[in-house]
Amino acid sequence: MPYDSPSLANETLDPYSARVAHAFETVGPAVVHIHAEGRRAGSGSGVLFAPDGYLLTNSHVVSGGSRFLGSLTDGRRFEAHLVGDDPATDLAVLRLQGAGLPHASFGSSARLRVGQLVVAIGNPLGFQATVTAGIVSALGRTLRSPSGRLIPSVIQTDAPLNPGNSGGALVDGEGRVVGINTAMIGGAQGLCFAIGIDTAADVTMRLMRDGRVRRARLGLAGQTIMLDQRLARRLRRTESSAVQVLEIPDRGPAAHAGIERGDVILEFAGAGIFAVDDLHRLLTAELAGQDLPMVILRGAGLRRFDIRPELDE
Repeated sequence: MPYDSPSLANETLDPYSARVAHAFETVGPAVVHIHAEGRRAGSGSGVLFAPDGYLLTNSHVVSGGSRFLGSLTDGRRFEAHLVGDDPATDLAVLRLQGAGLPHASFGSSARLRVGQLVVAIGNPLGFQATVTAGIVSALGRTLRSPSGRLIPSVIQTDAPLNPGNSGGALVDGEGRVVGINTAMIGGAQGLCFAIGIDTAADVTMRLMRDGRVRRARLGLAGQTIMLDQRLARRLRRTESSAVQVLEIPDRGPAAHAGIERGDVILEFAGAGIFAVDDLHRLLTAELAGQDLPMVILRGAGLRRFDIRPELDE
């Protein structure tokens, strides 16, 4: 058997290296180098998720651009057009003018665990198809988007990122995209962030359908927390998590309804709330102006409020 046989090559790798290599070989061909021309020229990365050229990237990669070019790892280059842009989550969808293209599969960011292996694939500083590896350092972080809105359920990783990685793929050891790399803390070491793919997939669907995302708002900021398991059983929760209110920043719907800082949201509009993403998925524009029930845990007791979301322009 020749030395460069794939099976023999894989046998020579230790388990960690084999998983990194597998992630790169699976998703690397679907990672695109994006060059934006226009009012603000720039470049970044994107990841193809459909064979007909649809790709996911960061809003800040395409912001100010009027013409886009996408380069694949095999050297092919395609014109691209903007399908939709959502600065509130720093996500955008482009479509390359090609067909039968390599594409990646989405995993689930909700199933990630702290300490899990993740691989970042992108085009830092113009070096195409670069792979770095690390672990999930923390889950449930928030980041301020270019629009000023807080992005929930952000993944913190120590997989090194550099300018140009933005919009690239964060991949698990099975070769599934679990996040879209979006930011790093300058001057720090190992503080990098990716938007969870569950959030990204929801935004992508809306952008492909409408070209934009219209939302309702509750006028609160919250974070996903874990409940005591005994409490979760007493409340008959299917998952031991909920959303705690961190801030009531203005005289919006939450303040008018009587929601307070520290309240724990268990249900909204008849649906169980287990993570911040659950609220964001429910808060479509259609809910604006409707009186909707919210069940919260305050202290040791349950309380029910009616809250009327506002259209978030």
